[in-house]
Amino acid sequence: MESRAHESESASATMPLDVSHKVSPFDHFATRASQLAARAPFFLFCIVLVLVWAPSVLFLPLDTWQLIINTTTTIITFLLVALLQNTQSRNDAATQHKLNAVASGLADLMEHVAKDSGSHDLDERRKELRRAVGLERDESA
Repeated sequence: MESRAHESESASATMPLDVSHKVSPFDHFATRASQLAARAPFFLFCIVLVLVWAPSVLFLPLDTWQLIINTTTTIITFLLVALLQNTQSRNDAATQHKLNAVASGLADLMEHVAKDSGSHDLDERRKELRRAVGLERDESA
């Protein structure tokens, strides 16, 4: 009985057609920032920033010099981590929805083949696959 309840719950996992295609302005911004940070120009900007900062040790006291670069890099890192985590989380969710759709479609196909062939083993495998659809909800914290 528990197996059937879990199977029907799993079958109701979020599928790609059920996902809203509305993306918030922040999500658009995070995606653009992620794309920018993954490109060579951003890396070159970071190198230029360090090269511009490095000679400042000659003109500013050591404490001020370190404070400037530490503060700047900490702020950039903090913001990039938040933006990149947003993008990664949305990508992970999209991948999971696709996997659920593939597993559900395969389970439907297996059910059809099992009915035609009368294969008990295939039916058991289909039930296992159905239980796997939506499993990420059960395993996530």
